[in-house]
Amino acid sequence: MNYVHRTATVAALLLWTILGAFPAFAQINLSGVWRNYTTNEDEPDRLLGPELGDYTGIPLNAAARMRAEAWDASLITLPEYQCRVHPSDYAPSFADIRIWEEIDKDTQTLIAFHLHHFAWGTERTIWMDGRPHPPDYALHSSMGFSTGKWDGDILTVTTTHFKEGWIRRNGVPRSDRAVVTEHFIRHGDALTWVTAIHDPVYLTETMVRSRDYVFNVAGQIAPYPCESVEEVIRPKGVIPHHLPGTNTFIKEYQERHGIAAEGALGGAQTLYPEYRPKAVAAQFPPTRK
Repeated sequence: MNYVHRTATVAALLLWTILGAFPAFAQINLSGVWRNYTTNEDEPDRLLGPELGDYTGIPLNAAARMRAEAWDASLITLPEYQCRVHPSDYAPSFADIRIWEEIDKDTQTLIAFHLHHFAWGTERTIWMDGRPHPPDYALHSSMGFSTGKWDGDILTVTTTHFKEGWIRRNGVPRSDRAVVTEHFIRHGDALTWVTAIHDPVYLTETMVRSRDYVFNVAGQIAPYPCESVEEVIRPKGVIPHHLPGTNTFIKEYQERHGIAAEGALGGAQTLYPEYRPKAVAAQFPPTRK
């Protein structure tokens, strides 16, 4: 190897060493305010809320279905429920979000992403510094404990330590043993947020949903004050509910849309094309109101 080649090799190794000493930066910038762009998709489900008895598209098991059928919409009039925040795996159903980075000022390494959601002013942290998840007995919360990593230009997040929450706002539950995997995918000014819920208690398969956002250059997120009030006067200790087999409201969805009970009540088998022939003969003719 001549002098020129040796010099070039040494310079390359020196450059590699110098570059290796610098921190790894995020593959793509997610910071900013993102406007929810998909309230026109499944609008009743994302805004006013789904119809009672609509469990379609959910791979729920018998225990989850029993919990859902016992749910009464009047539950949310209780003061304890009025300001109850959406869990982080459900929060991206509507409204805007703000994402920002936490950077170590000395090393300039990415410590965490922080995410603020308009509804109830919830905030969560996605740790990017390699810390492990806490033990099972550690504190559970509505936001859970999240760690992230880069898969190319996709931010992949794993969240554990949830409090019990919900998959759909008509009583379909999500347990505190769930593990949620999220993918934040940016294409220019568009952001797709994919959420996969793995729940060994209430789901027989993974529940997947996605939301789309558009970057808002001048975006602002208003505060979300919430104060509970006494909406309905009830005897002390009364909690709205339905005992097993007594909830007649769940049939309204089936009758209104002409959907067979088996399909309306969900389950993994109803998610696939092979189920379609079984669903052709509906139990009820659709009624328009």
